[in-house]
Amino acid sequence: WSVIGVQEWQDYRLTWVPEEFDGMEKVRLPSKHIWLPDVVLYNNADGMYEVSFYSNAVVSHDGSIFWLPPAIYKSACKIEVKHFPFDQQNCTMRFRSWTYDRTEIDLILRSDVASMDDFTPSGEWDIIALPGRRNENPADPTYVDITYDFIIRRKPLFYTINLIIPCVLITSLAILVFYLPSDCGEKMTLCISVLLALTVFLLLISKIVPPTSLDVPLVGKYLMFTMVLVTFSIVTSVCVLNVHHRSPTTHTMPPWVKLVFLNKLPALLFMRQPRNSCERQKLRQRRRGQEQREGGRDGGSAGGLMVGLGLGGGGGGTDNNDPCTCYVNQASVKQFVGELGGGTGGGGGGGGSMEGLNGLREGREGGQGNRPRGKQVGGGPALTQAVLGQACPGLEEAVDGVRFIANHMKTEDDDQSVSEDWKYVAMVIDRLFLWIFIIVCVSGTVGMFLQPLFQNYTAKTITNTNG
Repeated sequence: WSVIGVQEWQDYRLTWVPEEFDGMEKVRLPSKHIWLPDVVLYNNADGMYEVSFYSNAVVSHDGSIFWLPPAIYKSACKIEVKHFPFDQQNCTMRFRSWTYDRTEIDLILRSDVASMDDFTPSGEWDIIALPGRRNENPADPTYVDITYDFIIRRKPLFYTINLIIPCVLITSLAILVFYLPSDCGEKMTLCISVLLALTVFLLLISKIVPPTSLDVPLVGKYLMFTMVLVTFSIVTSVCVLNVHHRSPTTHTMPPWVKLVFLNKLPALLFMRQPRNSCERQKLRQRRRGQEQREGGRDGGSAGGLMVGLGLGGGGGGTDNNDPCTCYVNQASVKQFVGELGGGTGGGGGGGGSMEGLNGLREGREGGQGNRPRGKQVGGGPALTQAVLGQACPGLEEAVDGVRFIANHMKTEDDDQSVSEDWKYVAMVIDRLFLWIFIIVCVSGTVGMFLQPLFQNYTAKTITNTNG
């Protein structure tokens, strides 16, 4: 601190009668030629107790001496870094005589507030108040000192632009991790990049803030808060990726997962799964509904020729309620049935063909047991299977191959449906933690930075009221 210490005292030896000296009432003398009180800064930090310049002292005829020596004081002050960079410091400067006590020199405070007339504004600090007080020790009547409190507050604009705003922006990137799709493969890269950036800022703060273990600065607390959030986002992203890449061959989805993450949470998180708008999902739902109505009947059984060619009950997306209906060439069917019924394609083949076709159709309907039409041929599906085996031995093998392909496609479709459910569960978890992180990050940021600003506003209001 560069200050001008105003000291005034009485010296009975420096008195005269002005009339005897042509009416001269004041004289300026070199301060080193007269007696000076040894008032020094007790809590000095550099060991230089003398003033910077020994100016002249103004001596009046009545013995009063007025001395204004300029000095640069370096005081040891306790640094409060709790609210850095919105911190407010109180540096106390304690003055007293080095060799005289109260019985010899009594220190009297001229003003309760130090003057700021010659104060030069600083680009880093604002002086809030400069109160002064006279201290006495009731246990020691010889003790007296003069104490001034220099209350200053840091200007936070520099640190806000260069430190706080970048930290907040980097923290917002950690929130976007949960909005990034799992298939892009960049979730972990973004998380680790944000964590490394916050580590760099933490190292930067360690060089700016004075090294102290008494308290953690506000910016350091915020960086630790964001680093914990980013670390937790990495753990969450690993769990989300694990759920996203699950398959029915490795994991079975529990019923409570379907209830919570497929039915309950999406509605609360404003999510809607486009199941009804997908044609594949419509076919899946129609097939499952038909399988439930048919009571688990094996649609791929050779209950008739059309059933065998119906790909084992795979839904063809037609309007017919029977999932096993397929369309074949009618002339080929008549010719084939004619060969089965009449043995040759002779004159009786026409009637035999229609009768054989009706027999196959009635045998198929008899195997279903749902829509009986006309008269059922004796023997049912077993008879039809035997007739098919005798007429064309390769046809049964072909039907078995088609049935195998249909079952394989059905299994793959079911596996794909389960995998899509796992992916949707991962999306729901991502959206859930997205909202959680937004709430925690916003509330934590506002709660940390609003408290010191509110304290500074309260201190400023109290100072203005007292002034």
